[in-house]
Amino acid sequence: MNQLVDTRAIVTGASRGLGRGVMEAFLAEGASVVAVARDTGPLTELAARDPRLQLVAADASDPAVAARLLRRESFSMNWNTDVQITFHWLREALVLPLHRGSRIIVMSSGAAIMGSPLSGGYAGAKATQRFMADYASQEARRANLEISVSAVLPRLTPATELGRAAAAAYATRMGVPFEDYLRQLGTPLTPEIAGAAFVRLAAGLDAADAYMLSADGLQPLSNATPGERRPLPAGVKEER
Repeated sequence: MNQLVDTRAIVTGASRGLGRGVMEAFLAEGASVVAVARDTGPLTELAARDPRLQLVAADASDPAVAARLLRRESFSMNWNTDVQITFHWLREALVLPLHRGSRIIVMSSGAAIMGSPLSGGYAGAKATQRFMADYASQEARRANLEISVSAVLPRLTPATELGRAAAAAYATRMGVPFEDYLRQLGTPLTPEIAGAAFVRLAAGLDAADAYMLSADGLQPLSNATPGERRPLPAGVKEER
């Protein structure tokens, strides 16, 4: 059981026959399923009981339907994983709440600041993680919970499978050899450096709301947190 937890599937012809059997088996194994059928009526009761089932009434033979769904699911992938994970864990940590003095570290990405034009919704999802870490930090202070929340934004590194694939894609986009692009990135951030940085945070040796993480370690980001109102320059009036 639960062989497909944290996976997302699109099943066509899902309202009856073999397609329905496949869809139900995927749900039973923990997957989130987008069920595509001309008539989704037979699935409405099941969808009402299981929020992991999303119904799409469409003709799966239409190329436009395939293009639309594949683009949408690709774009939404990080929102349906990273953002949801961050939201639910932060919420439970505050509602419980954790013991006083607890520290929460949210792994975001440098793409939250620098963008990631080849990655669909990735950068937006990572920026949202940073926002949520800041919101949780504010709420912890408001409730006097003595729980600290920090977001860590690692820079792109070829030392991970995801980072290496991204670096290769950007090298191709720029029309430069992969090794040349790696040299432009400088000394890579390694898992060992990341581990040492998280230990430092967990030990309470740093206390900023957000950090950029590179091969040089943690660098605190601006004191103005994402959800904080910043003062306007002299002579500038706020428009409402």
